[in-house]
Amino acid sequence: MSEKTSAAKRAAELRQQLEQANHRYYVLDAPEISDAEYDQLFSELQQLEAANPELKTPDSPTQRVGGAPSPMFAAVRHRQPMLSLRKAAIDLKAEGPELQHAELIDFDRRVREVLLKAKVDYIAEPKLDGLAVSLIYEHGVLVQGATRGDGETGEDITQNLRTIRSLPLRLRGEVPPLVEVRGEVFLPLAGFQKMVRDAEARGEKPPVNPRNAAAGSLRQLESVITAKRPLAFYAYGTGVSEGWQQPARHRDVLDQLKTWGFPVSELIEPVTGAEGCLAYFEAIGKKRASLPFDIDGVVFKLDDLAGRNELGSVSREPRWAVAYKFPAEEAETTLLGVDFQVGRTGAVTPVARLEPKFVGGAMVSNATLHNMDEILRKDVRVGDTVTIRRAGDVIPEVVGVVIRSDAERSAHEARALVKLLDECPVCGGAVAKEEGEAIARCTNGLSCRAQLHGALIHFVSRKAIDIDGLGEKLLALVIDALDVRTPADIYLKLDAAKLAVLERMGEKSAENLVKAIDASRDTTFGRFLFALGIPVVGETTARDLAQHYGSLEALLAAAEADLATEHAEKKKERFPLLQSVPDVGPTVAASIAHFFAEPRNRAVIDTLVKLREDGGAGIHWPAPKAAAEGALTGKTLVITGTLPGLSREEAAALIEANGGKVTGSVSAKTDFLLAGEAAGSKLAKAEKLGVPVLDLAALRGLIG
Repeated sequence: MSEKTSAAKRAAELRQQLEQANHRYYVLDAPEISDAEYDQLFSELQQLEAANPELKTPDSPTQRVGGAPSPMFAAVRHRQPMLSLRKAAIDLKAEGPELQHAELIDFDRRVREVLLKAKVDYIAEPKLDGLAVSLIYEHGVLVQGATRGDGETGEDITQNLRTIRSLPLRLRGEVPPLVEVRGEVFLPLAGFQKMVRDAEARGEKPPVNPRNAAAGSLRQLESVITAKRPLAFYAYGTGVSEGWQQPARHRDVLDQLKTWGFPVSELIEPVTGAEGCLAYFEAIGKKRASLPFDIDGVVFKLDDLAGRNELGSVSREPRWAVAYKFPAEEAETTLLGVDFQVGRTGAVTPVARLEPKFVGGAMVSNATLHNMDEILRKDVRVGDTVTIRRAGDVIPEVVGVVIRSDAERSAHEARALVKLLDECPVCGGAVAKEEGEAIARCTNGLSCRAQLHGALIHFVSRKAIDIDGLGEKLLALVIDALDVRTPADIYLKLDAAKLAVLERMGEKSAENLVKAIDASRDTTFGRFLFALGIPVVGETTARDLAQHYGSLEALLAAAEADLATEHAEKKKERFPLLQSVPDVGPTVAASIAHFFAEPRNRAVIDTLVKLREDGGAGIHWPAPKAAAEGALTGKTLVITGTLPGLSREEAAALIEANGGKVTGSVSAKTDFLLAGEAAGSKLAKAEKLGVPVLDLAALRGLIG
């Protein structure tokens, strides 16, 4: 036997022994070799692979320790959307268990009514407070791992996921050509507490809670850092697969996951009916405080997989599952002060500074006070004992003041009222609160640094102008170092030479960013309008404005003409031109008109669209095409859900090429709803209004 062959054989033996040891230690919790023996085997494999690089395989245990730094995470389009779960919660204020648990009981009733069954079986599992991930295995080997992201697109974190020792790099036993496994990455409480102690010892800010610590660990650009974090993983289901016949029940899927080598929570149990769900919920609630990890509720999933297909999904949520959340946790603490924060739209928001208190799985030292009207309604004053509430990822809030005695009331009334600032805490500009509005705003526009940073983050975001590589931290740097003061300055002041000297940039990164900036000049009218950050104008409204007016000049003319009508007696007579756009009401119309009437905004817009040779940014988009004639001429369609093999933009282009018009919302004037997988509230509204619903095949048949 040659030396090379001998080394390859020994490397294969070591990989098998180490994976077996990992499986017994991290999955079965039944180690069979000591740490010293494991380290010896691991070291031998490292030396073999170092001497023979061709022996290093993607599923080798040595690949868990982390690789080279990644400049950024690539986007991963999920082959099957990762749907979010419908949330339900106990109403503790209701009288009697039936009313308190009404949402869960209604969920069970709807499932039974669709399936025409008196009782149905569910799988109950603890709702881990971690990060959902998708894992793709080809012929049993992990080839890709991604975050959930927005459900359609996530981040490629394969290298970081490889470092989690409870997650198999190669599946055990018989495996299909392709299978997607889904589960939760989380941080056990013992590991979280160690991370907190270590951060405090280094004089750094400790992580807020286990979930944030887990998410931050998975998004490290250097996987060697992730490898040092004590992350754990539980599998809870599968997604797409090839060459594998799924079982009939979810419980059998979980058994298969265990056979392949995945850790599956031992707390998962089958239950029957709403009664079984409630019994499990109460039992797990009693165990919650003693569990080695954070949970914020229970997930109930229909066990019958065929029944799941029959129930389908709505609004990106499966009808066959529900997340039943524990009640929000509350605690009492002292209000030390009130700070004011400024957002990208200039909104000045009061934030309570608190004596730190552990509540809802996190140490809370700040909580929202929402707005000045809420402060006055709750009569919150600095020095008061207040109740704070936190539930899951919800921002902690101040519920109210605690007054139990006359002495406490007297002390409360002696304290000064909280007053709104006259000047912006960031730029010193005037703070104004319009009559009838709850939010106060800094009036200094993009001259305010807080608004500028937020506005630029929005401007460069993926759904807006989409400048890849220009993130929050880098934007903060260019604002200070390169005097970027408007979105137009991104194009006029950022070049490779200036960017290369900034922290963590370098020549290659600077060149790539300049290319991304240049590429973003070619956009669409709808993206451009969305990027401007017009208050209360979202992505859909921006697209509707673009489709309705076709050109910036036409939109500006309509906004200018509408300003003369803003004080009309009847709401429908205010801003009539802008309100002719689908889903644009008086509030949105007023925001659009006032935004374009602001001279500083117009100056920035003019510079953005001015030709580069004339000193502008040169942002442009295709000229509006003459309306096509075809089978859909005169028809208005709305698109919802995920279409097979076709993006929404491509579907809209297909409709418009055949004479149709695409709008963002369903109304009585809608002729057809084009619905794909995971269609949501638009489908329900269309059915209610009697609007005909098409799938992609029906649409293609309609247009021939």
